Amino acid sequence: MADDDLDLKTLTDDELVAQMHDDLYDGLADEIAEGTNILLERGWPPDRVLNDALVEGMRIVGIDFRDGILFVPEVLLAANAMKAGMAILRPLLAETGAQRVGTVVIGTVKGDIHDIGKNLVAMMLEGAGFEVHDLGINNPVENYLAALEEFEPDILGMSALLTTTMPYMKVVIDTLREKGIRDDYIVLVGGAPLNEDFGKAIGADAYCRDAAVAAETAQALVMARRAAATAS
Repeated sequence: MADDDLDLKTLTDDELVAQMHDDLYDGLADEIAEGTNILLERGWPPDRVLNDALVEGMRIVGIDFRDGILFVPEVLLAANAMKAGMAILRPLLAETGAQRVGTVVIGTVKGDIHDIGKNLVAMMLEGAGFEVHDLGINNPVENYLAALEEFEPDILGMSALLTTTMPYMKVVIDTLREKGIRDDYIVLVGGAPLNEDFGKAIGADAYCRDAAVAAETAQALVMARRAAATAS
């Protein structure tokens, strides 16, 4: 690659941010970490580095993933590079109390041990500026309830890759209803065997066919909910 001998320190801020978008796209974790540190050394606040360099770069990745230009392996590499930058920024963002887009609890449902799609969604959501709490695989309803209480998220995300585990999503949503807390959360569902009709049938707020759509949907629904709350 021609960028091998490129000294990132010689670039202007604008050039460096553009280069970081390219490096994210190419999944270059070391370069993202270096670029993140350079911008911080130049006095950029951590939330600006996050939004201008990382979130914007992942937005470009997400668009090309949605449009079939990039595929899962490339997006996983990009998300891994994003993580290298986030590892540096996360403690700084916590110190400054920077406003995140929102908070998400996500996990694969009980009986299902598939997590590649769910991991990709979690990474894309983090790339879109969300704070993400990933519960992993094989989650009974009790795990979701405990996480909702602990993290007080805007969004609950559930994933299933087996037709046999899909119905468990309804169990979780019905339990939220029984407890009178269903309307406290935006519920997003996804996974290969699902479709929009299934999402509606079980009472989810939206079905997301892939990680890029999940990130876009999450942002749109959180903004809509906040606007409605402000208006009332």
